[in-house]
Amino acid sequence: MTLTGIMANTLIAPAVPDILVDLDLSEGQAGLLIAAAAFPGIFVAPIIGLLADRYGRRPVLVPCLVLFGVFGGLASFAPSFEVLLLCRLGQGLGTAALINLAVVLIGDHWEGADRARVIGQNSAVLTTSIAIMPPLGGLLTDLGGWRFSFVPYWLGLVTAIAVVRVLPPVPRRDVTIADQVREAAWFLRSPSVVGAVGIGFVVFMLIFGLFLTVLPIYAAEGFGLGGTARGLLLGVPAVTSTTVALVIGRLRARHSATRLVLAGSAGFALAFGVIAGAPAIGLVVAGALLYGAAEGLTIPTLQDVVAGSAPASSRGSVMAVWVGAVRLGQASGPVIGGVALGALGGPGTFLAGAGVALALLVAQAAYRPGARTSPSA
Repeated sequence: MTLTGIMANTLIAPAVPDILVDLDLSEGQAGLLIAAAAFPGIFVAPIIGLLADRYGRRPVLVPCLVLFGVFGGLASFAPSFEVLLLCRLGQGLGTAALINLAVVLIGDHWEGADRARVIGQNSAVLTTSIAIMPPLGGLLTDLGGWRFSFVPYWLGLVTAIAVVRVLPPVPRRDVTIADQVREAAWFLRSPSVVGAVGIGFVVFMLIFGLFLTVLPIYAAEGFGLGGTARGLLLGVPAVTSTTVALVIGRLRARHSATRLVLAGSAGFALAFGVIAGAPAIGLVVAGALLYGAAEGLTIPTLQDVVAGSAPASSRGSVMAVWVGAVRLGQASGPVIGGVALGALGGPGTFLAGAGVALALLVAQAAYRPGARTSPSA
């Protein structure tokens, strides 16, 4: 599920410059293309969480995987930008359930340090996929054009079959939707969840706005990289993010969530500053490695905080609200990044991103979101 979900944007990111040229689009429209797959999740993810808590995980996951695979695969045949956007929106309806319900399933079966360890392992799969998917997308683009980069999305149908075979059905919960919402709202008021929601929005806005939208264009225009080279560059952070994610369980045993997320924000600020001032591609690679370490610290830690804040009966709903905020960041980041790129250029946009990450660091130091003060504690 995680492997399938992460493909939504990472697979086609290296192809974005080619799509712009082929369909005669502006750089600002690149943001719309990336954001389209994230936008539906802003509104759909909370509903999906309620449904998953009410009817079980499998009845929700299977239709979402089918939507993901069908609309993602059909994008290969889009005759215009408008049709391509519609396919991306349909794919976004499907992807709204995937990565978050994977974490929910982990929360259903592990607790405490074991939960942090397995979430870290799942994040390592995610970051390893980030290393594999951009080069694959870039290679497909170089071999057969940007339309080839959409072909692997049919994998969603294979994953749907696997979910049917592996996940057992569960009895429907005998509670009203109103009671279900009230129960989830209790946990959503936890300071740890509120903090994780806010941080998740900003972090994913930076990830999707700067790294997945601005960097491929910056690499093509500023350093002359082709599709395969751009894909390799986007895969560089997976080296450090995977390494950090695999040891996140040990780090959580020694350090608070607050401290780890603070370190992640500091890493984002420094990484974006390095990329902004890079005179050569080697320093961009160094910044990308630092960015990956920050990502490996931040994302699994936030997931662990949210997954551990509620019992199984409300975990899907609470996790889905966090995902809704993340989707808002994913959808707004590319649009903001595309506009900033046109106004400030590549270095200026990354410098502005470093400023946002620094502001997040200061806000976290005051708010301390990782404190274990949730109602379930």
